[in-house]
Amino acid sequence: MSTAAPDDGVLYEEQVEPQPGILGMTLRELLIVACWVIGFVVSFFPVGGHGAGSLWQSGLHWILPIAVPTVAVFLIVLRRFSPEGIRRIGSLGVDQFASVAFSVSALLWVQLLWDLGSASASAGAFLIGWSPIVETIMALALVVLTVLAPLVPGLREDFQGRLETLAHRNANPVRPVIAPARADRELLAIEAPVHETQVDEADAEAAEVAEQEEDFLFATGPDAVTELLTPDEDDQDLAETPDEETHPADDSTPADATQPFWILTPDAREVLDEHGRELFTIGPHAWALVIDDRGGAYVIRHDDGRIGYLHDITNITKG
Repeated sequence: MSTAAPDDGVLYEEQVEPQPGILGMTLRELLIVACWVIGFVVSFFPVGGHGAGSLWQSGLHWILPIAVPTVAVFLIVLRRFSPEGIRRIGSLGVDQFASVAFSVSALLWVQLLWDLGSASASAGAFLIGWSPIVETIMALALVVLTVLAPLVPGLREDFQGRLETLAHRNANPVRPVIAPARADRELLAIEAPVHETQVDEADAEAAEVAEQEEDFLFATGPDAVTELLTPDEDDQDLAETPDEETHPADDSTPADATQPFWILTPDAREVLDEHGRELFTIGPHAWALVIDDRGGAYVIRHDDGRIGYLHDITNITKG
């Protein structure tokens, strides 16, 4: 039994519980296929009256309302009967791609109905055929079965208890943007006076040290010895300064959270790939290198170069 909450995903493949279904598919997926079949068949009928042709006879207008949703339905069916098949379209998962495809299709069918209604009002005759009405209804039903499905009781179970995987790299948060650096000549113009001042101060300090060494070499008499053995006022002040003031105990530079670091787990833990399959295990007798902290998971790099994701990050020692 899974210990995850009903609305949460699971971290390990063995925690995934099968869903009840028909013909190897869930109720939601069967409804998607049924709506697509109706829409695909109706698309061959005329979109309007008075000798109007079908959508297939109007150039490339069939691509977004018919062809793209057909690809989405094909991927949904393929996912059930070939789990190792196409799992993403770019950075979109299959359900995400289907939501976009059906939403665009519904918008175009609504636009077609609007255009036919405007043409009917202008011509004084009813030019709207029955096929675009049916197509619009089926397209809106597909939007409900994908975009709104996580909110509909009886359909949202399809999205619960799924195996959690990390997002595609194209879907990750973008990096921050900083202002471009100033021109090199401007930096040189600003740094040049500062550099000259530092050189002059260094020359003055070197001359002063040389003069003190000369006085030390040629000094004679008891006064000279007393002067050499008496600490200078600045040296005495420095000696009396507490060590905490010159070297604070808590003066430590915080580690950059974005830098790689080492971890040690108290027990053997699985490192998974993006599909939730085990790649290798880490701990408890060897340190593992973390190259990225994703908040709820660590990106682990193996000694042989393999990269996987550690989801169980509790009770971990960081090095």
